[in-house]
Amino acid sequence: MTDSRPLTAAELAAENAHLRQQLQEAEELITAIRTGTIDALAVQAPGGPRIFTLEGADQSYRTLIEQMNEGALLLSQSGTVLYCNACLAGLLAIPLESMMGVAFHDFVPLDYHAYWQGLLTTGWSGKSKGEMPLISTDGRMHPFAVALNVLTFEHTPVLAVIVTDVSAQREISDIQAQVAEQNALLERQNETLRSQAQAQREAEQAAAETTRILEGIPHIAWTANPEGHNTYLNRRWFDYTGEDAQSKAQHQFGALIHPEDLPGALQHWSQCIGSGQALEIECRIRNAAGEYRWMLGRALPSRNEQGEIIQWIGAYTDIHEHKLAQQRVAETQQQLRENYEQLTRINRDLDNFIYTASHDLKAPINNIEGLLQALLPELPAELAASPSVQPILAMMQQSVDRFKRTIEHLTEVIKLQKEHEQPAALVDMSVVIHEVSLDLAPLIQATGAQLEVSLGTCPHISFSEKNLRSIVYNLVSNAIKYHAPNRPPRVQVRCHHEDGITVLEVQDNGLGLNLANTQRLFSMFQRFHDHVEGSGIGLYMVKRIVENAGGRIEVASEIGVGSKFSVYFRRENA
Repeated sequence: MTDSRPLTAAELAAENAHLRQQLQEAEELITAIRTGTIDALAVQAPGGPRIFTLEGADQSYRTLIEQMNEGALLLSQSGTVLYCNACLAGLLAIPLESMMGVAFHDFVPLDYHAYWQGLLTTGWSGKSKGEMPLISTDGRMHPFAVALNVLTFEHTPVLAVIVTDVSAQREISDIQAQVAEQNALLERQNETLRSQAQAQREAEQAAAETTRILEGIPHIAWTANPEGHNTYLNRRWFDYTGEDAQSKAQHQFGALIHPEDLPGALQHWSQCIGSGQALEIECRIRNAAGEYRWMLGRALPSRNEQGEIIQWIGAYTDIHEHKLAQQRVAETQQQLRENYEQLTRINRDLDNFIYTASHDLKAPINNIEGLLQALLPELPAELAASPSVQPILAMMQQSVDRFKRTIEHLTEVIKLQKEHEQPAALVDMSVVIHEVSLDLAPLIQATGAQLEVSLGTCPHISFSEKNLRSIVYNLVSNAIKYHAPNRPPRVQVRCHHEDGITVLEVQDNGLGLNLANTQRLFSMFQRFHDHVEGSGIGLYMVKRIVENAGGRIEVASEIGVGSKFSVYFRRENA
């Protein structure tokens, strides 16, 4: 049973003295630990203070640890510094005695407490490494690398920590990076020099190759610098001008260019130098015989990778004969224009003549017809009906009718010439053919003709409606009129596209034509069959209408079998 009586004053004084003695001994022990004068550590344990002896803490190991360039320390499980070498104290600018027995996290910046705690946790489990700053006594932070490992003293684990200053390493790394950068820059410069040397060699090779090529071409070749001054002329120049290749006269182009061509040539060349555009001029250059010949001069700028002009490469080509031929062509064209204007005036005069003649002839023929009509009542009936008089009167009337039709046809030709530029419109082909069939209904009925229409993919055509009707009327009426006597007429009208144009075909099974002279078929007043009434002007008008519109007409025929007329319209009019 514990004695719980109150202590006397003497007892309290004795216990107080005993406690003072223990406190003094603890302070001395801590001081000894801090100064490193002992090789043992006293650590407060739950059962009281425990004394630990540093394993291997003989003088040689102590000397080795103290001479290290890295900081070394031992930590208890609570994070108290049990041991610290002089290097770490020096790195933190703290007296060595001030390091012993303090909590090491006091040197860790607040922002890195969690990071340090993580290293401690991992270190107590085995090993850990990391980098973090520590605070020195002047308040500065310095970067360190820390390595943590568990050791055992007197069967009690402690944490050994090696602290390495990495600021010097970083300076070395920075220096190494600068050296590497300088070396890379130097290598790039060397590479640039090598590239320039290679480019120079290639340029020299290219120049030599260019010179060889320019010397081999059959034209005058030359080069000039970016300012336009001549730097090279091939052998053809000296052969042409007769100049000495060793003289400097080759630099004076202006002295050999025709005075009339020189100002324009210099101005154009100056503009090309300023703009960098290709040069193309025509001028006359004097040869060795003193003759001026036309030359075509062309030049292109040669550029480097930056797009800068490094030189001009040009050539002169002799175009004298071509130029003379152009002049002859121009003179011929001028003559043709004058002839065309003259023919136009003649045609206009002929048109006026035909129009005037047809107009002036109408009155006499009308008078003749009137006199004939007036004569008939005056003749006795027996005389008018007699076999000798009646045919004469009929022939007179037929002559008058033919004369009147000829005048009408001449008038139609005049109108055709004046109206060939009528505006085109979209015309329904079937409507035109139907109207023509109505006009030809008496002829169709009298001959028993069969009209077949197949318009295919072109039921409409862009053309002058009046002219298209005239084409269809003449072709269809001819196909019916010139039918074979031994079979009923059969006329086929077809339309289709062929090679981008529109083709109208009118085919019959009539008498057929002898095509030995096709051009005569389409001439005015030409007829191949005289047993049928006609004037021989219909096909002429069809051909004129079609050709005036930019088309053409073709015919295929076989005597006794039939004919086929094909009209080709321009696509823009179809």
